[in-house]
Amino acid sequence: LMHISLSVVASLIILHLSGATKKGTEKQTTSEGQKPVQCGTWTKYAEGGIFTSPNYPNKYPPDRECVYIIEAAPRQCIELHFDEKYSIEPSWECKFDHIEVRDGPFGFSPIIGRFCGQQNPPMIKSSGRFLWIKFFADGELESIGFSARYNFTPDPDFKDLGVLKPLPVCEFEMGGSEGIVESVQIVKEGKASETEAVDCKWYIRAPPRSKIYLRFLDYEMQNSNECKRNFVAVYDGSSSVEDLKAKFCSTVANDVMLRTGLGVIRMWADEGSRSSRFQMLFTSFQEPPCEANTFFCHSNMCINNTLVCNGLQNCVYPWDENHCKEKRKANLLDQLTNTSGTIIGVTSCIVIILIVISVIVQIKQPRKKFVQRKTDFDQTVFQEVFEPPHYELCTLRGTGPTADLADVADDFENYHKLRRSSSKCIHDHHCGSQVSSIKGSRSNLSTRDASVLTEIQPQPVKPLIQPMNRRNILVMKHSYSQDAADACEIDEIEEVPTTSHRLSRHDKAVQR
Repeated sequence: LMHISLSVVASLIILHLSGATKKGTEKQTTSEGQKPVQCGTWTKYAEGGIFTSPNYPNKYPPDRECVYIIEAAPRQCIELHFDEKYSIEPSWECKFDHIEVRDGPFGFSPIIGRFCGQQNPPMIKSSGRFLWIKFFADGELESIGFSARYNFTPDPDFKDLGVLKPLPVCEFEMGGSEGIVESVQIVKEGKASETEAVDCKWYIRAPPRSKIYLRFLDYEMQNSNECKRNFVAVYDGSSSVEDLKAKFCSTVANDVMLRTGLGVIRMWADEGSRSSRFQMLFTSFQEPPCEANTFFCHSNMCINNTLVCNGLQNCVYPWDENHCKEKRKANLLDQLTNTSGTIIGVTSCIVIILIVISVIVQIKQPRKKFVQRKTDFDQTVFQEVFEPPHYELCTLRGTGPTADLADVADDFENYHKLRRSSSKCIHDHHCGSQVSSIKGSRSNLSTRDASVLTEIQPQPVKPLIQPMNRRNILVMKHSYSQDAADACEIDEIEEVPTTSHRLSRHDKAVQR
């Protein structure tokens, strides 16, 4: 019986011990799962403050990592002093427990030093407004740790400019599914003048269960790479320096994805850097799975459907702005089927009716008939088109008594003789002359018949008849110059009937 009771007691003790171990394990997991508000003592004042390792001056716990970021006012630097009561596990190159100090606000800022052992570090001074301090303890060999105090001193780079004037209060509140944060708001909303140094903050609050994506649309620092004079900083969760996510003061600024629904944008610019500017687009998003009224960005983002095809890239990659031309065409057709389509249709019908009425009026209206009068026939124009412009008239007088065929044959024979003897033209008559001029030509020819006939071989002379029965042969010769108007040579007559026809008509005109 006694043996049984001892075994029961032992089992109860074992169960109790296992339960306590389990509870301790759960407590440690819970404490490690939550982000500690403070890692050791951490006091901040305008003149300075102190911070210590956890449980100081007692031994610090194992497996701890504490980060302290100190920020000074503009144109000031930081001095850091460690108390003499100092002890951290020593190791080669301080690879185990140690303190790491960096000149800047980030874990990638230039390192100043890594310290451990029993001797406290020397005084440390920053080159700018920030210092980054990390305390690390592994799982073995704990010690009392450290206590450090800091204070601010004037920055020697600005000793000629003196103490900075008090900065104006400059804060903005923004929120929603998207928005624009830009530096021009400082002057537009009267927060500060264009010559004052500014330290402005924009607080961006996303909807519930949402995070924030920030993308720069415009960015330029007047004094690039001089973070003491101008920069743009991004905070994730609060405006505390411990939540500083990124700081830009060079020539390039990258997009930032925040882990929380509260983002803070901060811009610092002194009097000589007020031309520095930036413009930033913030977009609220949720992580997948996406809801019905959201758009999946293919980059672990779900944005509001209203942000699709709005002319701005709200996703990390421009998925929301692809295929927007087709969507705009579809939206236009949808709008045309509603009120706009009705207005356009009614207007088109009215225009068509007015056009039909105007056509009918034009058809029924009486029209005046205009008859084009033919101009009088101008023989000279006709002559210039179909014949050479200048002709001379050569008249041959026939000597036959009658108008029979024998006389005509004699006339042609005399014509050929005249052609062979190179007869001269009478330049008192020209081609196309009037009847009166032809008569004058005939009289002149009669006076020269004798001289012409004497040059020709003797022929039987026939008795003269009345002037009414005389026949004349007109030969037209083109004249190319005024000097050749005195005489012309009769070269050739190709068509005798045409010449005879012209002669007969001319003979009738002379008889009349």
